[in-house]
Amino acid sequence: MRSVALPSRVVRAARTHSRAFSSRSLIPDEPVKPQVLTAAVPGPQSLAISKEIDQIQDARTHVLVADYEKSSGNYLVDADNNVLLDVFGQISSIALGYNVPQLIELAKSVSLAEKKVTQPLTLPQKEFITAALNRPALGSFPPKDWAKWLEEGLLTVRPKGLDQLVTTLCGSSANETAFKAACMAYRNRERGGAAFTQEELDSCMLNHAPGSPELVVLSFKSGFHGRLFGSLSATRSKAIHKIDVPAFDWPVAPFPNTQYPLAENEAANKAEEARCLAEYEEILVQHKKTRPVAAVIIEPILSEGGDCHASPEYFRQLRLIAKKHDAYFIVDEVQTGVGATGTFWAHEKWGLKEGEEPDFVTFSKKMQQAGIFHKLDTRPNAPYRNYNTWMGDPMRTLQARELIKVIRDNNLVEHTAATGKKLSATLADIFSRNQGVVSNHRGQNDGTFQAFDFETPAKRDAFVTKMRANGIQVGGCGDRSTRLRPTLTFGDAHLAILAEGIEKTLKQI
Repeated sequence: MRSVALPSRVVRAARTHSRAFSSRSLIPDEPVKPQVLTAAVPGPQSLAISKEIDQIQDARTHVLVADYEKSSGNYLVDADNNVLLDVFGQISSIALGYNVPQLIELAKSVSLAEKKVTQPLTLPQKEFITAALNRPALGSFPPKDWAKWLEEGLLTVRPKGLDQLVTTLCGSSANETAFKAACMAYRNRERGGAAFTQEELDSCMLNHAPGSPELVVLSFKSGFHGRLFGSLSATRSKAIHKIDVPAFDWPVAPFPNTQYPLAENEAANKAEEARCLAEYEEILVQHKKTRPVAAVIIEPILSEGGDCHASPEYFRQLRLIAKKHDAYFIVDEVQTGVGATGTFWAHEKWGLKEGEEPDFVTFSKKMQQAGIFHKLDTRPNAPYRNYNTWMGDPMRTLQARELIKVIRDNNLVEHTAATGKKLSATLADIFSRNQGVVSNHRGQNDGTFQAFDFETPAKRDAFVTKMRANGIQVGGCGDRSTRLRPTLTFGDAHLAILAEGIEKTLKQI
């Protein structure tokens, strides 16, 4: 692919970023550009392997079949040896890229142990071997260094005001855990900390009140919070996620139908946010009479539902109104967390003051380990309440510790914020020359976590498919949106390739 000159304002922005980072400093063997060898992606080998998998597991959602051994850095290699620049990142789940040598060294220790190779191992390697080969029932038999591993890793990035941590298996289970903790804390507060009554203990075994109380969780139109029973009841992004599955009768509040760019539509958006906030508060008021809202859950950017944005003040008011009506407030950072928006946690941009912090922040995806951060007053009042056999995975906790170290050592959150500014300027330049084809570019102040719309779902799907044929993997969301989810090591060289790919593809669809 030929090189693309970045807009002059992007070059000026790059010059002001004194500590430039290159992914090749972490991943020396990363490819320099995409290479597509087949007429279409997926190619014949991917299609054949998908057909084989389909004999035992539904393969209809397959995009391609990957060769992860060959993939490197920001490039995903498929079974046909096509090399794609991956700016979707396994649905926003890859923090640094594929096969990062520093992480390979950590994982390599397990292979050495299995082969009984005698050579000195570092302490992190020894810990990783122990965690990988002896997966414990964490709630009952934690490893002796468990507190140390948490303090050196996950707790170093805990959100402000939250010093408690529960590790879980995935993003959906993180949200389910937060729902349970919120309901338990709500009822404990109502009882004034008193012991359970015999009536409560007996009735819960029949799924009846008062032991199974009529509490609800409020979520927002277009929100996505997972696919388990409770999290699916709070999910509002697409009907195909929910159809045929019994659901809790939980309320849904409107999310602002925001106009983009945000800076050019401030007055209209402020009025729309005020309308939605009023309706949201009315739902809380009305439910308090019969089925109180125990928890409110919101994503800082409603990702699966179409990358929907609102102002920091809107989110701050959501939190304050929830507090006013005694509802716990859950921020779902499963997709937005771990640096992609130019701050480690996206909700850091809301300007919350001391005492306004969320009650829970859930995480997964880029962190590799899932879980919830919360406050001491939302710890269950008895053991075995937020509990299961594995309660996460110590190996993934150690992987998260290493990821966090790499992110910090290389200033990758700051790098992503700077790269995001260049990406915003580059896309604005491209879209200004393609008006009527692409609209609603958003995320300009959110690092590389950006999106844009096409006129129809078919046009969006054609764009995503053709981008892949042109050597770039992007993702869709909502009905007609394309989302960008690069790794934290995505930089100038990748941006130039992405820009050329978008320019080329817009002319082809």
